[in-house]
Amino acid sequence: MMDDQYSQAFKEEAEELLGQLESSLLELEETPDDMDLVAKVFRAMHTIKGSGAMFGFDEISRFTHEVETVYDLVRNGKLQISKELISLSLSARDHICSLLADDEGRSGSAGNGETLIASFQNLIPGKLAARKEAVAVPPEPEDAEGVTYRIRLTLPENIILRGTRPGSLLRELNDLGSCRVIAQGDRIPLLDELVPESCHVYWDLILTTDRGVNAIKDVFIFIEEDIDLRIDEIDDSLLLDEDPDYKRLGEILVDRGDLSQDDLNALLAEAKPLGQKLIDTSKVPVDKIEAALQEQQLVRTARNRRQSKEAESSVRVPAERLDDLVNMVGELVTVKARLARAAALLGNSELTGIAEEVERLTDELRDTSLTMRMLPIGATFSKFKRLVRDLSAGLGKNVELKTEGAETEIDKTVIEKLNDPLVHLIRNCLDHGIESPEERAAAGKPKVGTVVMTAGHVGDYVEITIKDDGRGLDRETILAKGIERGLVAADAELSDQQIFELIFAAGFSTARQITDVSGRGVGMDVVKQAIDGLRGAIAIASQPQQGTTINIRIPLTLAIVESLLVRIGEETYAIPLSIVEECVELAEEKVEKQGRHLINVRGKLVPYIPLREQFATSGRPARFQQIIITRLQGNRVGFVVDQVIGQHQSVIKTLGRMYKDLKAFSGATILGDGSVALILDVNQLFRQVEQGQGQFGTEVKTAAIGQ
Repeated sequence: MMDDQYSQAFKEEAEELLGQLESSLLELEETPDDMDLVAKVFRAMHTIKGSGAMFGFDEISRFTHEVETVYDLVRNGKLQISKELISLSLSARDHICSLLADDEGRSGSAGNGETLIASFQNLIPGKLAARKEAVAVPPEPEDAEGVTYRIRLTLPENIILRGTRPGSLLRELNDLGSCRVIAQGDRIPLLDELVPESCHVYWDLILTTDRGVNAIKDVFIFIEEDIDLRIDEIDDSLLLDEDPDYKRLGEILVDRGDLSQDDLNALLAEAKPLGQKLIDTSKVPVDKIEAALQEQQLVRTARNRRQSKEAESSVRVPAERLDDLVNMVGELVTVKARLARAAALLGNSELTGIAEEVERLTDELRDTSLTMRMLPIGATFSKFKRLVRDLSAGLGKNVELKTEGAETEIDKTVIEKLNDPLVHLIRNCLDHGIESPEERAAAGKPKVGTVVMTAGHVGDYVEITIKDDGRGLDRETILAKGIERGLVAADAELSDQQIFELIFAAGFSTARQITDVSGRGVGMDVVKQAIDGLRGAIAIASQPQQGTTINIRIPLTLAIVESLLVRIGEETYAIPLSIVEECVELAEEKVEKQGRHLINVRGKLVPYIPLREQFATSGRPARFQQIIITRLQGNRVGFVVDQVIGQHQSVIKTLGRMYKDLKAFSGATILGDGSVALILDVNQLFRQVEQGQGQFGTEVKTAAIGQ
């Protein structure tokens, strides 16, 4: 049972690392000289290899070691990044994924692994030597996260007489990073033999820098032939700390050349502490012991700090626990509303104070719990880089994917449900939108097409835009196909947006032939259903030969939403507050004067939908009703209600299978008095009326086009 628990932990970590690996490889293909990305790839491989061996995934460890070896050559400047290497690395990443999925990573068949290993080995020196003269080897990498070096610097005795100041050299080294300097004075002669102008001291330094070893050597570039300089790498923060305690004092002194292994063995045979024995026997000067102790302390402190930081930076929690937490917080929000209502009815000041405190704490807990489920959308974006790379190659097109706003955070449940719709949209951009290189060249465009994905927060919503610079949508062809299928009347007057939205109809396709990617009329209707299911909206804009822009707007979370409570007849409903612009009064005389379903709001006509008529509510409306003005898909649309009650935090409950055909409602919420309020899906309401499913559809549609 414990073994299964650790294996599952390894798989989760490996999947996360493989996602980062894919993203880094795709970025590296675009910027092959970026050694920070090389370091990230190497670190991911190294971690998977080490953890795999630790938890018994020997095949994964063995295979990853071969790939890691190649990237170690890249890190050391002995191999250059190429498209062939990136393609092999992506295939290796997929192979590791398959080993994880099939649980063959322990001792199962290597399968395609041996072929990949052979391909990697063909790239390493030996076979590389024949083309060394034609290929420029990149400079030695400079690790951004810092490497610790042990430096022993010995200058010639006449260095000061030649005009070089040792202090200036030491200051330059100190400017490279964090530096500790220990002067060694065991070569200083007796006073009567001392020459003040001579340099009798040498130095041991411990330097942590992100500038690389070449930057250290550059400090001595003008005197490098006259000095004795030894530089050893003793700690690399890019690698796992397999031994956080670092080396013992004796091992460090042997490494430095200050103590022989035989002398160390002899001293270790005695019972005294090694440091004391070294001083008593004068085997090593005190200054050299001090330098070794400084090195030991610095490296141990750095490694412990890194391990503590890694341990404290994140805690891996199963997604089910987070979902349970959010559900419980949702129930608490409902109880908070009931408590506030009870306190108001009883008029007890002490209870009211407690209710206000509970409300404050509940709001903070709600925000914290929802934030815990928030993830950057960049992880989803990075998957599409691989999709575009592979799909464009299959279609014979050159397409570049650019992303912006990858740091935008959104609820993980929304991200999971958003993946498939975005895949459909990207595939359509590449297949229908982006032209072939020849067609683009003939049109005076760059041969490389571009797809740009952006994300950003707009209130309680996230806006995702997918834009390509392809041929654009063919308005006339889409309209003709819509008329042919009976989706619109032949004499209908439609805006461009309404025509473009025809492509969301089930089975709609203008493709002349069916391909592996599209043409069967399946996909865009699924996209629309998925976005509707997320309580979102999707809009399309396109210009001939300039490209197409698809805008998606979805809520940050599906659990709790700020809403506006309204009353129609005896029933209470909730409208998502994020789409509400304002509320205006609608008097009976305004209806008679301005027309039944249009109202003039500050000089602009706004269509409105009387929800009392839409829901066939009995009884006579009040003399003064309220219009909730919203903005849907770029249009301002009003919804007429009897009364506006006020703001409310709505915990969304699904309606269940029996009510799946009620498209006008996206869910329900429980109010403080225990009653149920339906949450209006205003997008669906507007669409039903716009499509003529109501006695006032034509007026709403005409006014919307006019905006």
